[in-house]
Amino acid sequence: MDYLPICLKLQGHKVLLVGGGIVATRKARLLHRAGAVLDVLAPNITEELAELLGEGGNHYSTVWANQPLQGYRAIIAATPDRAVNREVSEAAQRQHIPVNVVDDPDLCSFIIPAIVDRTPLVMAISSSGSSPVLARRVRSDIESRYPEGYADVARFLGERREQLANVVTEERERRLFWEHLIDETELVPALLAQQTARAQALFDAALANRDGTQRGAVYLIGAGPGDPDLMTFKALRLLQRADVVLYDRLVGPGIVEMARRDAEKMYVGKQRAEHAMPQSEINATLLSLAQQGKRVARLKGGDPFIFGRGGEEIEGLMAAGVEFEVVPGITAASGAACYGGIPLTHRDYAQSVRFITGHTRNYTLDLTWADYLNPSETLVFYMGLAGLSIIAQSLIGAGRDPETPTAVVEKATLPQQRVLAATLATIEERVAQEQPQAPTLLIIGDVVRLHPTLGWYDGVSA
Repeated sequence: MDYLPICLKLQGHKVLLVGGGIVATRKARLLHRAGAVLDVLAPNITEELAELLGEGGNHYSTVWANQPLQGYRAIIAATPDRAVNREVSEAAQRQHIPVNVVDDPDLCSFIIPAIVDRTPLVMAISSSGSSPVLARRVRSDIESRYPEGYADVARFLGERREQLANVVTEERERRLFWEHLIDETELVPALLAQQTARAQALFDAALANRDGTQRGAVYLIGAGPGDPDLMTFKALRLLQRADVVLYDRLVGPGIVEMARRDAEKMYVGKQRAEHAMPQSEINATLLSLAQQGKRVARLKGGDPFIFGRGGEEIEGLMAAGVEFEVVPGITAASGAACYGGIPLTHRDYAQSVRFITGHTRNYTLDLTWADYLNPSETLVFYMGLAGLSIIAQSLIGAGRDPETPTAVVEKATLPQQRVLAATLATIEERVAQEQPQAPTLLIIGDVVRLHPTLGWYDGVSA
């Protein structure tokens, strides 16, 4: 993060604006809306800027010459002369006054983001000065999603904070109340429809019917194969409700960062021959935390019910009567196949697909290999990197064609993704040369032939 977003209170405080042209006027509009008292330093100013100054501001019709800066809450330089802008920036920073130089991030101690104003709800979007146009595009998207009516929603809730605080003294219980009111009742739609009386009735009912009980719950969330954008809306919503987040190595940091900042994060490991927390202890931890009244998100790479041991984790919860939800995720096979340009089924190459565990025990893999010889069936092995030699040799020994196209997909859907394509007979040699790192997925079948043609993702190398 290049900048820490903050909200600066300017109501009734003096701000110095150096410059009086069109660019300076744009900044003045924003400062005026924030209630700042403007002083403008420029030989000439626009008519609009003169109107914005009103009775409280001042126009000093002179050029910059190291004017005294005491008493200003912030300073903005918006002249066409970079040398002048630099002098203003240096003078402000010597006196530890926040300074913004328009379109020159190197001279700024703060930048002004693109803003969606639904006062008192204000949303800021920043590209750290690298692409203001992109920030404005994102702002437009947010504006379309959150109409003007959200200002009424924010005011309504703000006006009732004190009322709730007088009744509910514990901070976590207040947060749960607000989340229930916003997420699980019709309060927001009522306010957007300007049905204030109905909204008040919903608030009163929620306040009267709360019992203060902190009910625990577990959310078993499929986090997908790696790319945070592949999370579902429901997965994100439940993740942001959680008080505690348990995650393993298949869940990338970008996904963990989506949790609430005050949520406790617990790494539970889970990789071959190395477990930060054994499965039995994970099961017990989920149960214990939920029984303490906490809402727990268990993030699992891919889908919880496809080689994710999700069934084991909810058995104890069900037996104890703990509330839980399971959120499906995009399994690694789908992610690797789509991003690798390898359709798992195809009219001309494969009419079925099998998902198979490649996890070895004591360096053996006890599978009925004769069941996997159909040339029109795609085989997908999860956790197959360590057992690759066993898989390839066993399939060939059982009668599968050694020339069957085969691919190892490394770090599927991430920028580091690689697709190592070979044949069943040569895939071991290819892997020995390239040394891919887990997580990987092994895809075997004629559909792999399509990778050179259909591989579209920038992270892929053939």
